[in-house]
Amino acid sequence: MNIYELRDKAMHLPLKPGVYIMKNIRNEIIYIGKAKALKNRVSQYFGSDKNHPEKVRQMVANVDHFDYIICASEFEALVLECSLIKQHKPKYNILLKDDKGYSYIRISDGEWKRISFEMQQADDGAKYLGPYMSAWYAKNAVDEALKIFRLPSCSKVFPRDIGKGRPCLNYYIKQCSAPCAGKISLKDYSESVESAISFLRSGDSDSIRLMTEKMNEAAENLEFELAAKLRDRISAVKKITERQNVVDASVREQDVIGVAVEKGDACFAVIRFQGGRLYDKEDFLIKDIGENPELESMRSEFIQQYYTIRENIPPVIALDGKAEDSELLSEWLSEKRGKSVRIKIPQKGDNMRIVEMSRENAAERLAQSHGHLGHELTALDELAKLLGLKAIPRFIESYDISHHAGSDNVAGMVVFKDGRPFKKSYRRFEIKGFTGQDDYGSMNEVIDRRIREYYKNPDSGIGFGQLPDLILLDGGKGQVSAVRPVLEKYGLDIPLFGMVKDNHHRTRAVTDEGHEIAINSRRKAFTLVSTIQEEVHRFAIGYHRQKHSKRTFSTSLTEIEGIGPARAKALMSTFRSIKRISQAEIEELLGVAGMTLPAAEAVYNHFHNENDDKVQKD
Repeated sequence: MNIYELRDKAMHLPLKPGVYIMKNIRNEIIYIGKAKALKNRVSQYFGSDKNHPEKVRQMVANVDHFDYIICASEFEALVLECSLIKQHKPKYNILLKDDKGYSYIRISDGEWKRISFEMQQADDGAKYLGPYMSAWYAKNAVDEALKIFRLPSCSKVFPRDIGKGRPCLNYYIKQCSAPCAGKISLKDYSESVESAISFLRSGDSDSIRLMTEKMNEAAENLEFELAAKLRDRISAVKKITERQNVVDASVREQDVIGVAVEKGDACFAVIRFQGGRLYDKEDFLIKDIGENPELESMRSEFIQQYYTIRENIPPVIALDGKAEDSELLSEWLSEKRGKSVRIKIPQKGDNMRIVEMSRENAAERLAQSHGHLGHELTALDELAKLLGLKAIPRFIESYDISHHAGSDNVAGMVVFKDGRPFKKSYRRFEIKGFTGQDDYGSMNEVIDRRIREYYKNPDSGIGFGQLPDLILLDGGKGQVSAVRPVLEKYGLDIPLFGMVKDNHHRTRAVTDEGHEIAINSRRKAFTLVSTIQEEVHRFAIGYHRQKHSKRTFSTSLTEIEGIGPARAKALMSTFRSIKRISQAEIEELLGVAGMTLPAAEAVYNHFHNENDDKVQKD
């Protein structure tokens, strides 16, 4: 079917809840969705595609025909949708790869036992604790036990390597007892291993209780060294516990889900809590979602898929933004769990902090897959939300005007790509439209020239051949009002804001033509904007000083007989500095465009006579 036939068929669908199944020309299922009213939902796909994300446009382009199943309710449609997606795994639905297997904690055989994290259980004579569903939990538990009880994490073999080397850094920061250097006896080492195993088996609370009993017993027996060692271990366990108790005491069990989007890919991070402690962390990379995806729809799809492959459903699920059909999802999750499940979007407090942590984890994982740092992506995401942008601004341009009492008017343009300075796209402008001081007029001229340069090689991606996702001006509402008409003249819808400084010339806020937006509460976005403002100011004032210096030098040259502004400019262009001009021979000076022999001799005598005078005075 062509697009018109598909739309005609969609318009004849009933206004009832159900599931629709998109198929390609080979009769393969490529997308499954649910609808409250089949006619309304399905017909949207085959109308105008202007508001569709790229992934939806790709899916529609591959649809040859579709089927549908009418359901008794939207809830029934959701349940059927989840079941069909799990069964058919359509290409254009969000599909999560469940590579989560069991993991183990291994305790080696022999006198000098070693504790390690393993993904598989081997028949090697060692003892294994587990299995654990969360590899993250098992690995972190081993790391904690090794640090608390000062057990080695290196690859050395004992007793073979005892006394063959010096202790490593872990010994000096009190995270290892250095058996390699003979710093601990076998008896004490074995006791530490048994304590670590007890900690791993029983958890921190029971471990603290047992060690406290032993500490008190040692103190009563006047074994103060042993008591002090146990005291230090108890303190270390408590510190680990306190660091992990990051959830509000009123919510002891919940999942926190954050999403990051960049370059047509997305990553969801799930942080899971039980008993107020973080016990698992997972992230899922989702490729080729297209530019400007519908995050509400993506969150909804992710929740459906995640809790299809995970049986353990908590009473609370915290999200970093809205999810489509959240009430329906809550009903579905409650039925699966057998108890009430609430979906919420925290706005403040500890839960808000944890939501931001989940988003940062998603951003870090996504950034690693793209070869850069996660904090940059997080800052861009934070800035996008603060300014109400539809997508993160990967390509930011910033402008500043610099002059000296209306003379030597210049402007600087800096570019930040993916949160980093992109110096090969920096540009400098000499204000040409007028003389005197007019920051608003200067900013208007610069942006107009920049846009005109773009249309000479549109979308080339080279130099001016790419339009920014965001423009930041060094200044307030006046600068924004001066530039807005330029963008409107060219029909460009580029987000435009000014960067406002306080009385100490530090970044205070960003502004549009209507109101200021405080950014100091958003640490990462604040740091990024401050960095951009400092960089564009540095770049603009550097160009101004260079231009002013050249003009000053040129003016001093015009004091020489026979040297006017044109010859002075030609001399500076050839020799680049007054010092090099003063060292030039007459033949070199004659090589400058427009120079005559009398003029060259005048320049030569001017500098050499001055030097002779200095020698005579000395």
